[in-house]
Amino acid sequence: MIKVFGHTSPDTDSTGSPIIWAWYLNEIRQTPAEAVLQGEPNTEALWMLDRWSLTKPRIITDVTADDRCVIVDTNNPAELPASLDQAEVIEIIDHHLLAGGIKTRAPINITIRPLACTATIMHDLMGEDIARAPEGIKGAMLTCILSDTLEFRSPTTTPHDRAVAERLAADLGVTIPDFAAEMFAAKSDVSAFSDAALLTMDSKEYELGGKQLRVSVLETTAPQVLLDRKDALMAAMPAVAAADGADQVLLFIVDILNEQATLLVPNDYVKSVAERSFGVTVTGDTVVLPGVMSRKKQIIPVLAV
Repeated sequence: MIKVFGHTSPDTDSTGSPIIWAWYLNEIRQTPAEAVLQGEPNTEALWMLDRWSLTKPRIITDVTADDRCVIVDTNNPAELPASLDQAEVIEIIDHHLLAGGIKTRAPINITIRPLACTATIMHDLMGEDIARAPEGIKGAMLTCILSDTLEFRSPTTTPHDRAVAERLAADLGVTIPDFAAEMFAAKSDVSAFSDAALLTMDSKEYELGGKQLRVSVLETTAPQVLLDRKDALMAAMPAVAAADGADQVLLFIVDILNEQATLLVPNDYVKSVAERSFGVTVTGDTVVLPGVMSRKKQIIPVLAV
């Protein structure tokens, strides 16, 4: 049985893409496969599962030498099981930069394309077989694409991502603005999460000037709800960083509707990073970054000390 999984702290794409590809392996390639997760999915991903009547994949903590694996929505060893080198990786499907460091037992299929969403790539790889996909699989694809593109607002969006999403929406009888509004409402409901959980919900590891950073993003249509928790979030940062072996947590609250991010500034180090990276002057414990929507294109590439 092939295990199909994405990165730790699974977002919508890393929850939906394993389900999509496991369906394809089982039904089209006639190869037994199981979608699994590395952690609890976020609120939007849980909404997707409920909306399309999909079963939540079971959660794994590691893999073994007996496991055959397909990795989706990442190729970064820091986001993958600790024992991955012992398992047999047979395929990688991703849309992030090539991180390097994964060792395989034999040549494998690797598909990494500059698109906004792994589900878009999977749609292309399936070709005509997409017509055989049930509503739930097509619905997961649509949800993943709209999530990763922030309903086409993100600079990572390509015309192809949009065209695929529009075809899927038409096929499903879904109106994209209404559907996306429901998605983002689910994403924005963080009332049940602790401050520490919010800081790690959508987070990537990054090294900057010899320091290990956890670069976290919270995308929302209700940024004030998160900003009202600003003091508690900043107070939780040192413990979250220490638990992960990091030096600092950078938290960007992305306002989907106003297309801007607010960076929390708990100390002089983050203030310096903000000013050098984004060309702003920080006068308090937050700074607004107009137009910043994408960690992949607009945050990680410009970070400087």
